Amino acid sequence: MACAAVIVASGTSRRMGFDKLAAELHGKPVLVHTVAAFMRAGSISRVIVVCPEDRFELLAGEDFPKPLARVDGGDHRHESVANGLALLGDEETLVAVHDGARPLVQPEAIDQCIEAARIHGAAALAHAVADTLKKADTEGFSREPVDRTNLWAMETPQAFQTALLREAYTAVLERQIIPTDEVSVMEAMGIPTKLVTSPFPNPKITVPADIVLATALMR
Repeated sequence: MACAAVIVASGTSRRMGFDKLAAELHGKPVLVHTVAAFMRAGSISRVIVVCPEDRFELLAGEDFPKPLARVDGGDHRHESVANGLALLGDEETLVAVHDGARPLVQPEAIDQCIEAARIHGAAALAHAVADTLKKADTEGFSREPVDRTNLWAMETPQAFQTALLREAYTAVLERQIIPTDEVSVMEAMGIPTKLVTSPFPNPKITVPADIVLATALMR
């Protein structure tokens, strides 16, 4: 059962103000670190990066040990993922979808997530919410607590049996539902996703301060 990685890297980085995937971490662009993690994961057979051609050039010159492909993204995340899925062959019965802006993901965590998907059909890295949560009013004042019992913050990769994800995507898009991630696609179809505790910090690069945090964590 071969597993391909679909790395979604076609966003515009509006909140960052510059191309966050080109930002350097320890001398290499964010996107290089992300792709390299999947190249080191034993469960991954090849990597598909969903991005424009100029961003794919960030990976030029890297000596990756596994096949690497590119496909254009869409206007929305789910369209980009669908473009990546369209490249999968019949032998790639598992797929892991990952945000290009999560460069700190570790190969061990990738393998754990994919193994869970192999068993359960759908799995995702996540972490249990540990912070105290409050619900605010429209003016930003705290009004009431939120029970954090059984609350999880979602991460990526999110891994699936390929046929299951394709079927769910087709059904969701026919119903004109715009999902925020692949777990949302599963939920819309009534399919549960196994949550795999992320054993390492796996933040998403969104604002400039996240580069500082990621640099410190890499040390």
